[in-house]
Amino acid sequence: MATPPVNPDPINIAVFAKAPVAGTAKTRLIPALGAAGAARLHRQLVRHALRTAHAAALGPVSLWCAPDTRHRFFRALAATGDIALHTQHGGDLGQRMHHALTTLTTSAPTLLIGTDCPMLDRALFQACAAALRQGNDAVFLPAEDGGYALVGLRQPQPGLFHDIAWGSGTVMADTRARLRQRGLRWAEPGEVWDVDRPEDLPRLRQTALAGTRDGAPGHTRPEPDGRSPD
Repeated sequence: MATPPVNPDPINIAVFAKAPVAGTAKTRLIPALGAAGAARLHRQLVRHALRTAHAAALGPVSLWCAPDTRHRFFRALAATGDIALHTQHGGDLGQRMHHALTTLTTSAPTLLIGTDCPMLDRALFQACAAALRQGNDAVFLPAEDGGYALVGLRQPQPGLFHDIAWGSGTVMADTRARLRQRGLRWAEPGEVWDVDRPEDLPRLRQTALAGTRDGAPGHTRPEPDGRSPD
């Protein structure tokens, strides 16, 4: 069997994910899906993000876990796939992203995503990787809600994520202002949508995830005891 070619210009992909604990995962979807249903959907989204990251075939894929790597869902993912587990470190999201990107960009440019964007596909990953390979300092995929679903850096950018109002509708606008202040060159290959609120669920039902076994909207049911199976 022929050995597959080695990517001569690898790009790391980091995936940020919370442990799928009922009552703490996808909390804004609990009114629509229940706590256990929201946790099941979260597990489905994590799996989808990892599958897509591997399909992009850009380089090593790592899963950055919160609060740590000990949850059995994370351990099972690492046992069944080529995924390195890391613990997220830092107080707010910006600090955690800065830590992960600083760690990974020592070896190669890095793309970092969450798990809330089911439309993030192989083509978008590759477009973002191309933007970094073409010499941009950073790349982003803005989201319709004013945030972003992907950030990529060629090297650490201290201060880029400091004092951003995470979760607000001005995250991307504030980040653009920060990029301009720092004289950085960046690209935005596309705009995406993510799944955060009950009103996002009808659009999710039109994606490929809707037909999968566990957690698709309309197919989520609480466990008999009301707990997530994880």
